Amino acid sequence: MPEPLKLFFDGGCRPNPGRMSVAVFARGVPYVDLDKGHGDNSDAEWLALIHAMEVARTLGATDLVLLGDSMLVVTQATGKAKCRSPELRAHRARFDELKTHFTRLRIRHTGRTSNLAGIALERALDAEAALAHRAEITG
Repeated sequence: MPEPLKLFFDGGCRPNPGRMSVAVFARGVPYVDLDKGHGDNSDAEWLALIHAMEVARTLGATDLVLLGDSMLVVTQATGKAKCRSPELRAHRARFDELKTHFTRLRIRHTGRTSNLAGIALERALDAEAALAHRAEITG
């Protein structure tokens, strides 16, 4: 039996609410999308989880371990907490739709400093900011 695919996921906004960005880290490769539209941190974390599932499908995985640092999203996705807003319920519905493509799916909470997707996202956002700053200077 093949090993499950381990995917780290993270999302965030700068500012909150603001432009959402997400990252997934799987098999040593970061998958980053710096513009997922406008929303808040909860939306961004849910979109990161959904992005992780889409990456897993692209990689042909059927057995997943999803690791994220948002306790809210982990507890909502596992059914231990309710999604109280229409936006969060819509994200949960998309999650439920995607999970039918996998034979086994586990979601675990991981600490912020251990979340490889969070590290990748922070680096991508810092690189983007540095490029923007350089463009302002050189004009």
